Amino acid sequence: MGDTLEFNNIHTEVKGSWNDGRLRFGKQSVVYKSHKTGKVDSIPAPELSAAQWRRVCLGHGIKLATSSGDVYRYDGFRDTDFEKISAFFKANYKVELAEKDMCVKGWNWGTAKFTGSLLSFDVSDSPVFEIPLSSVSQCATGKNEVTVEFHQNDDAEVSLMEVRFYVPPNTGDDGSDPVEAFAQNVLSKADVIQATGDGVCVFKELQCLTPRGRYDIRIYPSFLHLHGKTFDYKIPYNTVLRLFLLPHKDQRQMFFVISLDPPIKQGQTRYHFLILLFSKDEELSLALNMSEDEVQKRYEGKLSKNMSGPLYEIVSRVMKALVNRKITVPGNFKGHSGSQCITCAYKASSGLLYPLERGFIYVHKPPVHLRFEEISCVNFARGTTTTRSFDFEIETKQNNQYTFSNIEREEYGKLFDFVNAKKLNIKNRGFKEGMKGADGYSDSDEDQHDAYLERMKEEGKIREEGDGSDGSEGDSGTDTPLLKHTAQTKYIGCFSFDFSVREPFKEVLNLSQNVACHAC
Repeated sequence: MGDTLEFNNIHTEVKGSWNDGRLRFGKQSVVYKSHKTGKVDSIPAPELSAAQWRRVCLGHGIKLATSSGDVYRYDGFRDTDFEKISAFFKANYKVELAEKDMCVKGWNWGTAKFTGSLLSFDVSDSPVFEIPLSSVSQCATGKNEVTVEFHQNDDAEVSLMEVRFYVPPNTGDDGSDPVEAFAQNVLSKADVIQATGDGVCVFKELQCLTPRGRYDIRIYPSFLHLHGKTFDYKIPYNTVLRLFLLPHKDQRQMFFVISLDPPIKQGQTRYHFLILLFSKDEELSLALNMSEDEVQKRYEGKLSKNMSGPLYEIVSRVMKALVNRKITVPGNFKGHSGSQCITCAYKASSGLLYPLERGFIYVHKPPVHLRFEEISCVNFARGTTTTRSFDFEIETKQNNQYTFSNIEREEYGKLFDFVNAKKLNIKNRGFKEGMKGADGYSDSDEDQHDAYLERMKEEGKIREEGDGSDGSEGDSGTDTPLLKHTAQTKYIGCFSFDFSVREPFKEVLNLSQNVACHAC
């Protein structure tokens, strides 16, 4: 047996929606990577305490429990995978993969069991259904009743809004109310956002590009609170995927980008990215609402009670410590002007495209982040409106296409070399030779064959020859009309125009029989 076991198309449930990804069992850890978001869940092998093999809707699934109380569920295995996974667990994790049957009796009364962050409803010691308490948004109590409400996921076609439990009115051994005890067990692990007490710190009137406006940002230990004139947003830190710190092309401003999944909502609009804009010259002195010892104990030297410096550095430093994620910055890419980004347009808006070490990000309207691993191929195309620019097209493995247009062609060589160095699949490699000339670039009008222009020239020559023969025959006859129409063709630019001129006014108009097109 090898050191690792890998399985593709393994699904995990995230707030009512299935996300597929790749699961790897290694000697040191269990790692799951989502294909949709790229988020990685890692479970150290020493923390595994129990494992169950179950028959589920997507074939077979594995339920893993850790010593810290966390529960992970992965579905999409085949029946034949049980033997090798069981043997791997015994050999490397010293954990037995136990088979557990689900209850299918259809009863609606049973026993509610709280195990870590999971609520299991059991009938005859077999689970009927399980509820991850991290998906719970609110818990309300009534007379002998507990109502559990859930976070909604936009990716789910059908969403479960709430579940109501009837609790019999018997008093516990210690005289406590069973309804309140049930609710407290749910709320202790639920993802309920409550702004109680003072925050860690507050940033006043920060300029936000998406959603647009100026917001006061109050930092709490477990979530971020944005307070604006019209809207308020509460963002849990576990919904933050990535942090980006990007310099503006003018070298006077900085973008701080927060990637979110699930996104924040404003009516029917979804914001997957929170983008803040800072001036490099803006300074700030900040004091955290905590003692020095508490700051040192909680953040392990990442923060200090009193901090001062540029505003964007203070905000990024605080967010990095509380979210516990690395900040992504542009890599070694340098454009034609020496900046780390490329000016372009996406859809109807102009913005900046940043080539990163592991992907591309476009800011700011609408923001787009594309990881290299989800890119199928890229394509360099000539601009549709002018030859002094080109388009950069990215096609993903999900058959989505993103076109970044109006890129200055001086950026072509740098971008092509960057894409080539990252070993991305380039559709039109021969396009590079077509773009470059003696000075690095050539005007496409000089060497590009224009079939329409050639056809117009040929038609003009044929028309002139036909008119010449008609005129010579007319001169030899006796019935020469007083006013004679002479068809002439004049080329202007790359278009042909036909003039029908009466003979007596020919000299007045001064139109020559053969006028060359100097542009051609």
